[in-house]
Amino acid sequence: MDAGHGERAERVRSLIERGQCSPSLFGAELRRTPAVRRDAWVDRVFGLGAPPEDGPQLPVGCVPYLPCSVDALLRLVEQAHVRASDLFVDIGAGVGRAAALVHLLTGAPAIGVEVQPALVVAARELAARLRLSDVSFVEGDAAQLAAAWAAGSVFLLYCPFSGDRLTKLLANLEPIARTRAIRVCCVDLPLPPCPWLQPMPPASLDLTTYRSTLTEAR
Repeated sequence: MDAGHGERAERVRSLIERGQCSPSLFGAELRRTPAVRRDAWVDRVFGLGAPPEDGPQLPVGCVPYLPCSVDALLRLVEQAHVRASDLFVDIGAGVGRAAALVHLLTGAPAIGVEVQPALVVAARELAARLRLSDVSFVEGDAAQLAAAWAAGSVFLLYCPFSGDRLTKLLANLEPIARTRAIRVCCVDLPLPPCPWLQPMPPASLDLTTYRSTLTEAR
C-alpha cells in the first residue's frame, strides 16, 4: 500500500475511534480506494495482520477461517439493502472483520458468532480497539446458539459449514422468518432446497442474497 492510502487509513481509523466517522463518510473513503487495494486498506484501518491459524476447537465439518472480501461485503450491503435499523449477524465471524465493516458502512448493529475461542478474543479486541459499542461477538457453535442471534434481520454465511450444521441453522432461521422478513446472504455457499427463501437479484458467482417469503404468505 502506498503512503497516501496508508495515511488516509490511519486518519479514518482515528475518526472511527473518536466516534466521528459516519457510514456515509466511511463508505466514501472506502470507495475512494482502488478495488484491488480495498482489502489491504480495510485491514490497515482495523489494525489487522495476516489471518490467524485455526485452533483445535474448530469442529469437524466447519471451514477454516478465511476473511470475506471487501468487494463481496460491499455488494452484500447493496443487494440486501442493509440499513441502520437492521441487526446484522455474521455466522462464522472470525476476527470480526465483516461485522465491523458492515456496521461502519450502514450503522446497523452487528453480532458475530464464532466457534474458535482465540478468534472470538481477536474479534472482541477489534471492536474494543475501534470503540464499536454496537458490534459484539458470541462464542459457540452457531447451529446450537439460535437464541443469541434470534433478533437478526440480515445474516451472512460465508461458507462457515455445510451438511447437518447448515441444515440445522436453516431450521433455526425458519421460525424467525415466520415473524418478520429476513435476508440470508451466502458467499461461496450453495444452500440445500429451502422453499421459504427466494433469491434476490442480481445474483453473482460468489454471492447470492435471499429474502424470506413466509410473512408474505400470511
